[in-house]
Amino acid sequence: MSEELFPEPEWLSEEVKTGTTIIAVTFDGGVVLGSDSRVSAGESVVNRVMNKLSPLHDKIYCALSGSAADAQTIAEIVNYQLDCIKHEEDDPLVCSAATLVKNISYKYKEELSAHLIVAGWDRKKGGQVYATLNGLLSRQPFAIGGSGSFYINGFVDAEYRKNMTKRESQEFVVNALTLAMGRDGSSGGVAYVVTIDKDGAEEKCVLGNELPKFFDE
Repeated sequence: MSEELFPEPEWLSEEVKTGTTIIAVTFDGGVVLGSDSRVSAGESVVNRVMNKLSPLHDKIYCALSGSAADAQTIAEIVNYQLDCIKHEEDDPLVCSAATLVKNISYKYKEELSAHLIVAGWDRKKGGQVYATLNGLLSRQPFAIGGSGSFYINGFVDAEYRKNMTKRESQEFVVNALTLAMGRDGSSGGVAYVVTIDKDGAEEKCVLGNELPKFFDE
């Protein structure tokens, strides 16, 4: 009986598990996106501080979940396509970016394992958030995704309020990420936050010791 000279390691043959927590919310004048930073494969954490908030354009970002390679590839393709659009006309619309993501996700839904939330600000409709799961395109006041989202559905439904201020929206995102990272074994690390309005995008990293606490020490 022949044997493989180089047998496949067990950690490569097991099913790859993906997990994360991503969130985006509109406020009166813009949007706030957030994500955890842990990337895992199987039972191993391969990156503790990956920024899962990827710029698609100056005032349009996407939050990545699912396969890191698939999600990054979609974001890079859309970023290139939007750069081409910019040379032909004014700054692209958020809906246009979300539609590009949706089209790729739907066309290759059998091959790709990725869910992107697209959010940003444009001159026509202000702050917008779009979910694009498996080719779906849905504009929502807020959206959550990833394995950690199951733990915070009740929190975001209870705490979200229409026309929140920028600061309230930032606190909403950081609190949601903190609760998800405290419960979901596939989410963790630091919290990345991007705030986008008519003046541009502001990126921030909230370290673990700066995250809020929801218990008495």
